[in-house]
Amino acid sequence: AMGNWLVNHWFSAAVLVAWLGINIFLFTYYFLFFDRDARYFYTRAILGSALAWARASAKCLNFNSMLILLPICRNLLSFLRGTCSCCRRTLRKQLDHNLTFHKLVAYALALLTAVHTIAHLFNLERYNHSQQATDGSLPAVLSKMHLQGSKWLNPIHSNQTTVEYVAFTTIPGLTGVIITLALILMVTSSTEFIRRNYFEVFWYTHHLFIIYFAGLVIHGIAGLVRGQTEESMEEVHPHRCARYLMQKDNCWHDCCKEPEFGSIPAESWKWVLAPVLLYIFERILRIWRARQKVVVTKVVMHPARVLELQMQKRGFRMEVGQYIFVNCPAISLLEWHPFTLTSAPEEDFFSIHIRAAGDWTERLIDIFQQQKPRIEVDGPFGTASEDVFQYEVAMLVGAGIGVTPFASILKSIWYKFQQADQTLKTKKIYFYWLCRDTGAFAWFNDLLASLEQKMAESGRADFLTYRLFLTGWNTSIANNVALHFDTAVDTVTGLRHKTIFGRPMWNTEFAAVAAAHPRSVVGVFLCGPGALAKSLQKSCHQHSSMDPRKVQFYFNKENF
Repeated sequence: AMGNWLVNHWFSAAVLVAWLGINIFLFTYYFLFFDRDARYFYTRAILGSALAWARASAKCLNFNSMLILLPICRNLLSFLRGTCSCCRRTLRKQLDHNLTFHKLVAYALALLTAVHTIAHLFNLERYNHSQQATDGSLPAVLSKMHLQGSKWLNPIHSNQTTVEYVAFTTIPGLTGVIITLALILMVTSSTEFIRRNYFEVFWYTHHLFIIYFAGLVIHGIAGLVRGQTEESMEEVHPHRCARYLMQKDNCWHDCCKEPEFGSIPAESWKWVLAPVLLYIFERILRIWRARQKVVVTKVVMHPARVLELQMQKRGFRMEVGQYIFVNCPAISLLEWHPFTLTSAPEEDFFSIHIRAAGDWTERLIDIFQQQKPRIEVDGPFGTASEDVFQYEVAMLVGAGIGVTPFASILKSIWYKFQQADQTLKTKKIYFYWLCRDTGAFAWFNDLLASLEQKMAESGRADFLTYRLFLTGWNTSIANNVALHFDTAVDTVTGLRHKTIFGRPMWNTEFAAVAAAHPRSVVGVFLCGPGALAKSLQKSCHQHSSMDPRKVQFYFNKENF
């Protein structure tokens, strides 16, 4: 299974290894540089190894701040994906791991910020301690150098200074506090729970990234951490002259001159300039694309407050498994919400199904019940899930909201099947739908029922077999089922195939498919949670035959 994963994800693995490698290299190289370089001999006399910790983490922070914007330039990624249509699908598919990489870089930023902040708290404490010391030690002597003009090394020049005072009155201190707060708010408001239930909170809080980048660029301008200048090094090298600094009586040696210090220049802007410009270009592109007219051709209100919008837009070409971003200016000019496309490419419109899940969706549904407001659309995005068409037998598993992309896939397969499309190798589909209750997915139910009817009419009722697993059922449903157990049509969904209560026994399901198709290659597709992916992967491995000519199961987790 591991070998299979590497074949499918070699590009992701290579990116991950390169990213980790560069981070480790930058940290190690600059840690050793600031811990050993003679220019920082005097700085280390005051600060110790906290200097190296602060500077090495700063380099890695710059590197990751440079990367964080790139994975979210979705129009540019789409362009890249389009230009590499000639390269292997695996490579195009890896571009869909952009958000996973974005999160990974964000976690690295959070960790490095903690290291950088703690190191600087130690630095401030040591600067303060050295400024107040009167013992004639090297740190004490170095801290008094500000009395002789601009030669200072210790930025704290007063005995009354506290760490809090420096944190809120100096440029590095204040910007450091602000960008750390911005980062904390962005990370905490982007959890799965908040994104699903309070998308507005996530969306607006994430725009603190503007403050983060502005603060980052200003952060190092004051140059509070200093090192010895090149000229001063040539005249009074610390290895030769440091011991004389504490004894200034009569000057008979060539170390009379005091060392001079200069600031480390601010360099964050060099790292982030290009990505920031790219991102600005990306946002302009989004605005331009969104301005193109969208015509809402049909509005359908499904049960359980689910709104279906069928739309048309000039030049809009979709593929199965893609998604779009939708904006409704009547509600908010700034908010863009992602929705999976539920139409098939063969249809002359594109559609989405919106369920009430948060303020924005509630208001959109309310508005559409009264009038047809203007809608703006950006997209489509994401790599097509065309792999589904490549297998003779496909097992499709949709869990909860993860069922949405399969609307597009099932419809498209049916259209291809009717038109005897040569690209379609599929002869049989097994569809497993797992959900707590069908309420919000009544529309999907209707779709399955109409597909079932069409297939029966054309004498292909056996093309699609599906099971609905109700994982959260109550006694009233159970009693209803007990009463109608003999009916050919299901009581819960009205579908011909029985609804099953509880979770699927995957071993039984896989064994049945293997028995029915002893010589086929079966593609297993999941759109659902990670825990389910693990058990499906395990089942694929267990039920694949050792003989390559017999049944083989291949697992594909879609990244919708």
